[in-house]
Amino acid sequence: MANPFPGMNPYLESPGFWSSVHNRLIVAIADWLTPQLLPKYLVDIEQRIYQISGEDALLIGIPDVTIQQTPTRRTESDSNVAVAAPPAKSLKVTIPLPLELKETYLQVVEIETKQVVTVIEVLSPANKRPGKGREMYEKKREKVFGSCSHLVEIDLLRSYQPLPVFGNEIEASYRILVSRANQKPLGDLYLFNLPDTIPCFPLPLRAGDVEPIVDLQALLNIVYDRAAYDFRIDYTAEPVPPLAEPDAVWADGWLREMGVRG
Repeated sequence: MANPFPGMNPYLESPGFWSSVHNRLIVAIADWLTPQLLPKYLVDIEQRIYQISGEDALLIGIPDVTIQQTPTRRTESDSNVAVAAPPAKSLKVTIPLPLELKETYLQVVEIETKQVVTVIEVLSPANKRPGKGREMYEKKREKVFGSCSHLVEIDLLRSYQPLPVFGNEIEASYRILVSRANQKPLGDLYLFNLPDTIPCFPLPLRAGDVEPIVDLQALLNIVYDRAAYDFRIDYTAEPVPPLAEPDAVWADGWLREMGVRG
């Protein structure tokens, strides 16, 4: 079964799916762009690695690890040491272990000059949630804004506050920002919601070059099919994170119309 939604599928935002969706979408974009940009440009998949801890690590989710030991019974003859009274009952708590995050993104590189012409980011929850992950991403974002590179920032996540821009008073669930180096501080912001098809956008390149039009909807649908998400998703349940009431009502009617919810 194909992606039943006309645009972004909110079930793909689930913490159980998003890491896979993110990585597959990055690869799909790179594979589609490469033949469009040769022989002048290459598309590189890059990775940044950083550690977070404390509440940030807990929010991402760490599997429970329980170490159990079978208590050894001792007889009176085993030891002459007096046995102390049992302590007060302890509480089970979760320890915020450091967590290493690996995030992939794309760079369009001019072959002749080896310069990064365009950076393409698909945002993850760590980029948007308040904390170290967001702070580090915002620094990277500011660095790109201060460079001669273009930035394409794709936000397909409803959770948390969007990354800041000025001049937008319209609320939307999803957005794509295209920032051209030669037009800063102005940028093109594409806003869309759950019932909308994901808009196409031009990939900014060097002046005078033909810019490919990225059909992100088509690429997301390919990812959905190749990963067989229709076999993984239970459309009778509500998505995680939950939809706002108007979107939940619309999604229920839409899924029933598409025949995937009874």
